[in-house]
Amino acid sequence: MTKKSILFISPFFYPEPISTGKFNTDMVLALKNKGHKVTVLCFHPFYPKWKVKKSNAQLDGITIIRGGGNLKYTNKTVIRRVVLELSFTHFVRKKIKELQKEIDIIIPVFPPSLMFYRILPILNKEIKKVGMVHDLQEIYAKEKKGIQHKIIRFFIHKVEKKVFQSCDRLIFLSEEMGEAAEHHYQLKPSKVKVQYPFATILPKKNTNDLNHIFTNEYQHIVYSGALGEKQNPQGLYRLFNYSSKKLENVIFHFFSQGNVFDILKKENNNPKIQFHNLVAKENIEELYQKSDIQIIPQLKGTSKGSLPSKLPNLLNSNCNILCITDKGSEIDALFKKYNLKTVVTTWNEELILNNFKIILETKKPCFKNQQKISSQLFSIHTMINTILE
Repeated sequence: MTKKSILFISPFFYPEPISTGKFNTDMVLALKNKGHKVTVLCFHPFYPKWKVKKSNAQLDGITIIRGGGNLKYTNKTVIRRVVLELSFTHFVRKKIKELQKEIDIIIPVFPPSLMFYRILPILNKEIKKVGMVHDLQEIYAKEKKGIQHKIIRFFIHKVEKKVFQSCDRLIFLSEEMGEAAEHHYQLKPSKVKVQYPFATILPKKNTNDLNHIFTNEYQHIVYSGALGEKQNPQGLYRLFNYSSKKLENVIFHFFSQGNVFDILKKENNNPKIQFHNLVAKENIEELYQKSDIQIIPQLKGTSKGSLPSKLPNLLNSNCNILCITDKGSEIDALFKKYNLKTVVTTWNEELILNNFKIILETKKPCFKNQQKISSQLFSIHTMINTILE
């Protein structure tokens, strides 16, 4: 395969602690390990707290160009998303004129999308454009009411349609996302590719740093990761609070950071619900394996918007999973097709509680099927081949 010069564009990159940053980092490393020259345009880490933490961290063999070091974000979700879109657009436009002279492939990660919309008029037509779609923002915007959000939806549709149609190839992380985008934006089926996100951890426990949290006298039900609207954080807290009163010797945990996390933590007065910062990357395997149940929550009506990027890692670990998703969603179909445990298609607290009980009472669960499915469907090698084909 001819070696390429690749420009990768996303605000979220190493050493960002949230899954999108890790996903982007692992993908860039895989491209580099294939012998390609990779340059990354990204921001200094700021997620999930939306507070900039300047970093000079580098990765061998990869050129990392960072911006956004002096940005200030507000606590208002809409305003800080606008700040991110506009500032990242300005940063990318400043850098692209010089960088594109030696680029064969450009990989913009959506969202954010405005930056690509604004560089299209000045982008060399010979550069191959391979878009990576993590979320469909219009899907989430549709769930919100009011004139303000109607205006926002209009502009999201306009921008996403333009950038998606302008790419030579679009890689979606689920069939559901690909089908929705093809329908909403009149995309040519030939440019729509679907590749599930890849697993980035091995099913082994190599640390013992979390024993003070996961004590043996309790069982532990855990949510870990970003905590935003699409995870239905208030609903998840209510579920934990309700279940904690029904289950003995069970502790409920949030491992996250950010404004929503801080609000829930401040309001919490239930000693059976505990809040912890995100664990270090080297402790993720331990976190999963010491969780009696790991929850993947999706806000009702949003399953078409994205596929949780941590799903492959959870499947690849020795961990019980309970996923809350829409009926007929891709996760619902996957779990049923491959006989995976456990998926529920409602936020009914009593029904979910009954599933908690069944899982916690199961002796010696077998995770071989989860690991097998993870290796079959969630491969970084297939992802790289899809980008480069």
